[in-house]
Amino acid sequence: MMDWTDRHCRAFHRVLSRRVRLYTEMVTTGAVLHGPRDRLLGFDAAEHPVALQLGGSDPGDLAQAARIGAEYGYHEINLNVGCPSDRVQDGRFGACLMREPALVGEGVAAMKAAVAIPVTVKCRIGVDDQDPEAALDALTAAVRAAGVDALVVHARKAWLQGLSPKENRDIPPLDYGRVHRLKQAHPDLPVAINGGIRSIAEAAAQLAHLDGVMIGRAAYAEPALLLGVDPVLFGEPAPVADPFAALDAYAPYVAARLEAGERLHAMTRHMLGLFNGRPGARAWRRHLSTAGTRSDAGLATLREAAALVSRERGFEDAA
Repeated sequence: MMDWTDRHCRAFHRVLSRRVRLYTEMVTTGAVLHGPRDRLLGFDAAEHPVALQLGGSDPGDLAQAARIGAEYGYHEINLNVGCPSDRVQDGRFGACLMREPALVGEGVAAMKAAVAIPVTVKCRIGVDDQDPEAALDALTAAVRAAGVDALVVHARKAWLQGLSPKENRDIPPLDYGRVHRLKQAHPDLPVAINGGIRSIAEAAAQLAHLDGVMIGRAAYAEPALLLGVDPVLFGEPAPVADPFAALDAYAPYVAARLEAGERLHAMTRHMLGLFNGRPGARAWRRHLSTAGTRSDAGLATLREAAALVSRERGFEDAA
């Protein structure tokens, strides 16, 4: 979710659910150690609980970056062993680390020694021609020995040669059964699943077998999906009644960021799918993509866009 789940996105998603755990976009250890730290790691207190996802492979750098993340107040450090992009491969991190479970274990051990907060790993079931049974077992053994607190498994392989990152999200077949077998083999290890889960009902079905579900692009494309998390999965009322109430609740954050010099588009780009399926959703997206990108766009622009959407439940093609 690089360039997607930034602090504005997370602050908006927190409006929709009190209970979900939010994750940052992947931040490399090099960026944490040598880049503009406050811009990369800063977050609003309202985002809690929030986890920092790191990309890297050097145990020393991972330990130092994890320590910095803990000092910033993150609740969890998550190591990405699942991203298949060329940029990630060139840096020897992400999904290519599925081939180096011992090194991943060393990184986890170093981070565990550096911080008191949970250290978790997000991985694939394998890469390229690896056998998913052997590959996932090897990685799990290595990180368990290092004291990992949980695994989040994207339930498909990554093909590092021949498929783009986008194709790697869709073309390799999903194998939920492989993740279920991993949990059965390690009943005391928290295991969450990721990949292809597009509704709260599907998430609830997975929770019959596993400890958690991670939803990425589906929640980003249709944020209102998150309104079902608290009532369906936790038996608690949603923090807001509907997408219109979510806008009202998010408005003070938007106003504060505008006052600090941020552009409206930096926040509204994460909200384009909020009204998908309602009459006027297309007009909402169009207004935010035109008027909302102007330098003088403000809260009035956001309210103008919302006024184009029907409050009656209907259906409009989201295409």
